[in-house]
Amino acid sequence: MRYGVALPNCVEGMAYPIRLADHEAILRLALHAEALGFDSVLANDHYSTMPYVRDQFRDPPRFYEPLTTLTYVAARTSRIRLMTGVVVMPMREPVLLAKQVATLDQISGGRFTLGLGVGAYRAEFESVRPDMAEAPRGLLVTEGMASLVELFSQRRASYNGNFYRFSDVELFPKPVQQPFPIWGCGNAEGVIKRAALYGCGWMPAGMPDALMAEAVKRLHQYAEDAGRGDIKFDIAPQLVLCLGRDPAAALETFKGSQAHEHLVSLRNSTLKGFDESGFAAQNLIGSPAQVIDRVAALAECGATEMAGLIVVANSEAEMADQMSMLAEEVMPAFPSQ
Repeated sequence: MRYGVALPNCVEGMAYPIRLADHEAILRLALHAEALGFDSVLANDHYSTMPYVRDQFRDPPRFYEPLTTLTYVAARTSRIRLMTGVVVMPMREPVLLAKQVATLDQISGGRFTLGLGVGAYRAEFESVRPDMAEAPRGLLVTEGMASLVELFSQRRASYNGNFYRFSDVELFPKPVQQPFPIWGCGNAEGVIKRAALYGCGWMPAGMPDALMAEAVKRLHQYAEDAGRGDIKFDIAPQLVLCLGRDPAAALETFKGSQAHEHLVSLRNSTLKGFDESGFAAQNLIGSPAQVIDRVAALAECGATEMAGLIVVANSEAEMADQMSMLAEEVMPAFPSQ
């Protein structure tokens, strides 16, 4: 089992209070993760503040662009893998994104994994791309992933989709990693199909175990049907982490946290149809022993790593302490392969 932590680059006011971490604190947490033996750090992607955050907080959150942030981290680390979860493809242009991704993979020595998704908040997409407000975001992600595969694999790439088009683009240098690792992020069936067709990994979010296990089977079947049955897919559920010596206290801390409020905000998008009362059971909440049991159950459902863990915390120090407890008391039970 591999482990990764979500850096607080784009989640103030959402999973964390305002103010939690500037760019220097984000780097310190990434360095802490590498020193503790984490396998990866992950950055999220937002351009504009969500309406519910504006309503709750007087001051605006600080959102640090993920690819720039990870380049900063890459320059100061040597081993840890760098990931996005997610880059919101509908807000991006594929040729520029491909150039940024290839550059980051070169700078990091082949340590980057690109997680792509629709984005949980449609209001943000409509603010940033009002000219495309009527476009199906799922189709934008499909075309974006297909475009990136062409740009990363072909010397001279062209693509003619409904929304994304380019002709005879020679993009060099290519990423160090060939084929370059792209993950589909999200719970919708379209995400699973896109991961099977174009990617090598899937990152669901807070999905109940039985549903995830069945989805993993469908992922492999979609890949087999597309002639990609030889791909060894990474399955990395993104979950909330809240460890404590007293399980009841850990549960109360989680229920009173900004991270819990963030999950509630996703009820009409990523977590649509999931029972809010089950949020604690679906995440990594409780004592180290309870979390070990939870990780074992997720592995039985097909999970290969706990990437992008959203750590419950109200400060940089609290986040670092939670990371240390996980590394010392949970991670040794499931050594990385």
